[in-house]
Amino acid sequence: MGKAAHLVLVGIPGSGKTSTGRELARLLQWPFVDVDERIAEIAGMSVRDIFATHGEAHFRSMERDVTMQLAQAVEPMVVAPGGGWITVPGLVELLRPKARLIWLKVSAQMALERMGPNGVAQRPLLSGPAPLGALAAILAAREPFYLQADHTVSVEMMTPIEVAESIVALARP
Repeated sequence: MGKAAHLVLVGIPGSGKTSTGRELARLLQWPFVDVDERIAEIAGMSVRDIFATHGEAHFRSMERDVTMQLAQAVEPMVVAPGGGWITVPGLVELLRPKARLIWLKVSAQMALERMGPNGVAQRPLLSGPAPLGALAAILAAREPFYLQADHTVSVEMMTPIEVAESIVALARP
């Protein structure tokens, strides 16, 4: 894969993008960017509040702006975008060819268990009465996009550090 490429972790909410991303960045000694955290910092409010106050279109616009900034970065970094980032037309293309996408593949059930009730409550798309059904529907809708990733890592039974260690081998020349 080479050292010049950003590593972009994609997957459904609860797949471990942020926790794995932090571990991976530590192991590689690269900067780490959580796109949702960066957006919340810029907006001065949580992603949930951005959705509630300004709507999804506004959030996606901010997501595009942050992605454009990442595309201009010279040094390689580990990036953890939100779960829906990969479905927004043009965002993946902004980071390629300087990026390698890695799908953190996990079942909806396991992702929901990992998030716990507090994590589910923070995710606007899962806030209804049946979060497992909502997450399963999200996975089904997004899987064709995730399948376009450069690499797939099944994270079902792995800790974030184990996932990060398995990805390090992909990042080294």
